[in-house]
Amino acid sequence: MSALATPALQSRLPNVGTTIFTVMSALAAEKGAVNLGQGFPDFGCDPQLTGAVTDAMNAGLNQYPPMTGVPELRRAVSAKIQSLYGRHYDEASEITVTAGATQAILTIILAVVHPGDEVIVLEPCYDSYVPNIELAGGVVVRVPLTPGSFRPDFDKIAAALSPRTRAILINSPHNPSATVWTRAEMLQLQELLAPTNVMLISDEVYEHMVFDAPQRQHHSAASFAGLAARTFIVSSFGKTYHVTGWKVGFVAAPAALSAEFRKVHQFNVFTVNTPMQHALARYMQSPAPYLELPAFYQRKRDLFRAGLEHTRFKLLPSEGSYFQCVDISAVSDLGEADFCKWLTSEVGVAAIPLSAFYGDGFDQRVVRFCYAKKDETLNAALERLAKL
Repeated sequence: MSALATPALQSRLPNVGTTIFTVMSALAAEKGAVNLGQGFPDFGCDPQLTGAVTDAMNAGLNQYPPMTGVPELRRAVSAKIQSLYGRHYDEASEITVTAGATQAILTIILAVVHPGDEVIVLEPCYDSYVPNIELAGGVVVRVPLTPGSFRPDFDKIAAALSPRTRAILINSPHNPSATVWTRAEMLQLQELLAPTNVMLISDEVYEHMVFDAPQRQHHSAASFAGLAARTFIVSSFGKTYHVTGWKVGFVAAPAALSAEFRKVHQFNVFTVNTPMQHALARYMQSPAPYLELPAFYQRKRDLFRAGLEHTRFKLLPSEGSYFQCVDISAVSDLGEADFCKWLTSEVGVAAIPLSAFYGDGFDQRVVRFCYAKKDETLNAALERLAKL
């Protein structure tokens, strides 16, 4: 009798291996390094929020909620968008609660992208975008943001548009570069897309982390009528409330787009953790936590940048998100990935190479730190980085 053999499998994602985030986090743990690589806080959330989860559980709110999300939470999201960006989204037909922003983006792409459709991504980009498009059978069209400034190049975006373009994916505030799109840039995008049927997927998970107000602010696609009509807006409660492990986000989109989104959503997750939805709805009754978030992170940004001024790193602007990019040219001759491994092993601080966010591994001697950390974590990292 022959041994049973596992059938050979043709991979749906043949080019995907272990992510740089996993590699660097493992190396940081092995070397006892301060991990400023992966983008998540090392501090807790407001105890009122976890208390609200306990209250919801104890109140028996532990069964399936509606597929689209708890009505109170969708109502709170609608009110927030109306208040901040001046556009009303109907809570019943235009807002859907998701299992985090990453699931939201995959679901959008599966809902709108057909095999052979082209989807424009602006590089450097978050690592889930390209595999999501490939899983849907779409064709990835990579357009670089301007090296150095990471501003959108509208001539290159215009040149990438074709009759086969189904969607374009943008991200502001931007991970990994920490740039924030201006009102003028959003208007230019609106003008560029106006004569087309191209969908916009607007990844706005860092919407409440924009610094140096009032001269800089977040410009949501919801604020522009011509964009809002074609846009799926994605945001994250995990980023906003320091609970990334909860994996709860939302999508806001016109009713016709939301209807197609929900067709996929109901079969790839169906619904999202019930007591946490109720807790978030209750917590959102006060806008203070998200309105105060820019000042909270700007202080951490300024602390971290002040410490980096004593190194040979060249600091790039950090306009939003919780990331700080630095040019390593004056510190080392190594490429970005090798430098990050050296920095983790020899200096004891983990960072992420920007080349990991490009399909071709474009190396411009820039690495990314995350400063969503306790002050003592940042100070420990700065003490080690001072050697540079």
